Amino acid sequence: VQIGGARAQRSITHLTLIAGFASTLFWPLTAALHEYLTWREVYLVFAGINVVICLPIHAWLARLSRWADKNASATPAAIGSVGGPVAFTARDRSRVFLLMLCGFAIEGFVLSSILVHMVPLTTALGLGSAGLVVTTLFGPSQVASRLINMLFGGRLAQTWLAVIGATLLPLGLVVLLAMTPSLPGAIAFVILFGLGSGLASIVGGTLPLELFGRERYGARLGWVTAARQFSSALAPFALAMAMAGIGVQPSLWLTAAVGMLGILAFSAIILIRRQDLAHDRVMLTSAN
Repeated sequence: VQIGGARAQRSITHLTLIAGFASTLFWPLTAALHEYLTWREVYLVFAGINVVICLPIHAWLARLSRWADKNASATPAAIGSVGGPVAFTARDRSRVFLLMLCGFAIEGFVLSSILVHMVPLTTALGLGSAGLVVTTLFGPSQVASRLINMLFGGRLAQTWLAVIGATLLPLGLVVLLAMTPSLPGAIAFVILFGLGSGLASIVGGTLPLELFGRERYGARLGWVTAARQFSSALAPFALAMAMAGIGVQPSLWLTAAVGMLGILAFSAIILIRRQDLAHDRVMLTSAN
């Protein structure tokens, strides 16, 4: 964000697309290394890679960031551009920030609760060993979502992408529950859930940038990450307790209902944004 300027959103999309291949590459690599090394030695190899390769790259990027900060004041971004915030009122700015945190926290809750229990859930719903095979579609669906967004998502505001991502998660659960124990229903669920997860990972970085601009971007992203991590930590225990208390299917319906609250949170941001834009137009017309 500090270096990319107007290209920051596209850079975030590219970064998440590349990161989506991390498990695809490193799970087989880890298994191959483990044939010759102990697990401790494998960890030492990865630690060495981080020190030798990643640390110099981050040090270089830190120098570029300082250079970009020095030059940023010479070219201030316009309000509403990628580098500048949307023109919210002071009161609405706080409301939008809280709604954004709620939306991301809810997404984190839904994703974590389902992903941790993905395999036992599909088994409990009567899919048997086929459920394990179906879950392997989650990773490719995530990557496909990021690729589609990279190619075609530039025409959509990040708030709308947030709504779409938040919608795909409960939609996937509804499809799964409505078609259980159908294998096509399970496949549709995993694909929808993977697409939603892929969009959520992108929007988590791009939405704060679009709404509030580059100023204090790191601090806001820290709040987003904290909200997600907190809800993600609680989610698996909450779903496990719900399944033990009321059963698997009612628990999944409840999780889908929670996911719909995320849709409402991001949709409310769109409504507030439209109201503020309409107010600005009225004020501009009155001034003229």
